[in-house]
Amino acid sequence: MTRILDAVVIVLRDGARVLAVRRAAGVARPHHWSLPTGRVEPGETHARTVEREAREELGLDVRAVACVWECATDDASFELHWWSAAIVGGALAPDPAEVAEARWVTVEEYLGLTPGFPVHREFFEKVWPTL
Repeated sequence: MTRILDAVVIVLRDGARVLAVRRAAGVARPHHWSLPTGRVEPGETHARTVEREAREELGLDVRAVACVWECATDDASFELHWWSAAIVGGALAPDPAEVAEARWVTVEEYLGLTPGFPVHREFFEKVWPTL
């Protein structure tokens, strides 16, 4: 039986905008647009993963606020834990090995970015309005 791995999705808001990233060429699903994500390391809490991944991938210091949704990836290889987070320091400086591009976008703009992930559309339709 294949073990499902845990990963976090980091929901960073600036008013009505959300931080979107285009994945770098050397990572899984290259060039896909998504919210920032990261794998949970053994023994690491989801909140700690949010904070570590934001620092490593984006150059941002964040505080994990709350888990707002959970779902599986489209290929069922990861269980995604969607966390809202607040920026508390640092400056947006994406790691080019992981992030090809980062930008603040509205939900409408995000949903127009391609290629993307169907589960992200579901998040913006079902969960985003409740945040």
